[in-house]
Amino acid sequence: MRRFDTAPAPHMAPRRDVRTVMGLVLLALLPGALAHGWFFGPGIALQIVLATAFALAFEALALRLRGKPLRPFLSDLSAPLTAVLFALCLPPLAPWWIAAIGMAAAILLAKHLYGGLGHNLFNPAMVGLAVAILCFPREFTQWLPPRGLEGAVPPGLGDSLRAVFTGELPPPWHWDGLAQATPLDTVRNLARQGATLSEIRGQSLFGDFGGRGWEWIANFYAIGGLFLLWKRVIPWQVPAATLGTTVLLSLPFWALDPDLHPFPLQHVFSGGLMLAAFFIATDPVSGCTTPRGRLLFGAGVAVLTLAIRRWGGYPDGVAFAVLLMNCAAPWLDLHTRPRILGEGRR
Repeated sequence: MRRFDTAPAPHMAPRRDVRTVMGLVLLALLPGALAHGWFFGPGIALQIVLATAFALAFEALALRLRGKPLRPFLSDLSAPLTAVLFALCLPPLAPWWIAAIGMAAAILLAKHLYGGLGHNLFNPAMVGLAVAILCFPREFTQWLPPRGLEGAVPPGLGDSLRAVFTGELPPPWHWDGLAQATPLDTVRNLARQGATLSEIRGQSLFGDFGGRGWEWIANFYAIGGLFLLWKRVIPWQVPAATLGTTVLLSLPFWALDPDLHPFPLQHVFSGGLMLAAFFIATDPVSGCTTPRGRLLFGAGVAVLTLAIRRWGGYPDGVAFAVLLMNCAAPWLDLHTRPRILGEGRR
């Protein structure tokens, strides 16, 4: 009898390959990245270029050490996407070696140590960010004031290059007058000093909901996220659960005492929550795969983010919330998988 070779399952080709999916996510990030550059200057573009270069270099090194072909993996855009997500969380004038260390942790440890793309337990970009935050907390306090805040104008490309590679700022810039806390840092520090939220939000640093400039960046991330939902690149459960749980949990506390607890939309439009809801927590590898698991995963990210912002040692906490939920994702999938037809019957 004649036999035919059959490839292993699955036998149906996916609608999109990895490169197409990663390209769509990068395209969806473009509006938020452009808004980031407008409000905080070209330093963020420099961080993206640096992180991408280091990510591709470490990816090539890991592939060479593992005996894997370079071209198919370097061209799938997974490493550049990790780099962009990481860079968008950095202060625009962070020193160049932050990108190098962060990408080494993301690509070598979080990705290839687990077997490469599709096998990683943790989100690589958030691993790189967590390592950078924990090891270099001082560098994450040097944020720029957004464009338009009391006449603030971000440094140009030449000044940004000098600051990133030498740590020096040419006149008239100087670190003491340029670097400042983020809106989340400001709320946290002034609240500990006894100031009410109405007094804190009276400062020019704040806009309608979040920080001035920051809330517009979050809006553009939301637009990119809606594009991904429309293209069916990401599932709706994770962003809906993340943002919905944030609002539902913070609303009663705000209604009880608005001078002590932030308005729910202030949580949504501050920090990296919007970016995480659409672009990070939706990672199909390190997140959940079942519909109920995705809802629980997104809700867990929201709960942990609010807890860290309220009681933790870091003003935002989104990266740590995502990584903690990455640990729980396999357990959530195990206990929320759909019942197989006939399961439980005797």
